[in-house]
Amino acid sequence: MSEIFDVSKEIIFITGASQGLGRQFARVLSADGAAVVLAARQTAKLKSLEDEIKDRGGRAVAVQMDVTDMASIPRAIDVAEAALGPVSVLINNAGIAVEKLAVDQTEADWDAVIGANLKGAYFTATEVARRMIARQQGGNIVNVASVLGFGVTKFVSPYTVSKAGIVQATKALALEWAAHRIRVNALAPGYIDTDMNHEFWTTPPGEKLARRIPQRRIGHESDLDGAILLLASQASRYMTGSTITVDGGFLLG
Repeated sequence: MSEIFDVSKEIIFITGASQGLGRQFARVLSADGAAVVLAARQTAKLKSLEDEIKDRGGRAVAVQMDVTDMASIPRAIDVAEAALGPVSVLINNAGIAVEKLAVDQTEADWDAVIGANLKGAYFTATEVARRMIARQQGGNIVNVASVLGFGVTKFVSPYTVSKAGIVQATKALALEWAAHRIRVNALAPGYIDTDMNHEFWTTPPGEKLARRIPQRRIGHESDLDGAILLLASQASRYMTGSTITVDGGFLLG
């Protein structure tokens, strides 16, 4: 069974790889033999991760890319493919949130969140797919959605809209590209403890939110390891247009 989860022949392009879930995905997939492209705006953090992976015997290349800058997307992919070869798997992970009540969200806030989370993911996917179609190689795209694409909470309304859009975009692109042997699926994490939100979980609001989760705990980055290996490998070869939720039962509440 381990063979169907093998990613050792894959060249995996990961956006938002400088920290959080993107960094964890890169570590897990490279440890399982994949060549990984580390794409993000923060090149210092990317270089550190690239060095870490190479020191462990892995294959990695860091490329600067801002998903809100449409011109940077093909440039970054060009650099990546020159270094490692044709991208076979894309993990669309880059994203942001602006925490304000809806009446306080500005047009700039909306544009920033929708631009990074939805527009950026959509056009990164279409650029990668265009190359896969031209090469007739097939391929695999994994979009990182969120449980807030299905449920909602206060203070992050543009974020929830963007992630609901990712779920629908996953279905739409999966339908269009199935004939080209390109799978498009999504991963919808629940509340995960990362560098960016770690302090919050020790506050009274954070502890209250954790109690709402049926498993009574916040997820760890490693709780997504199995799901990302499934979606990035041939283990998901008969899946397309699907969204896998990993949330400790949060959406059951």
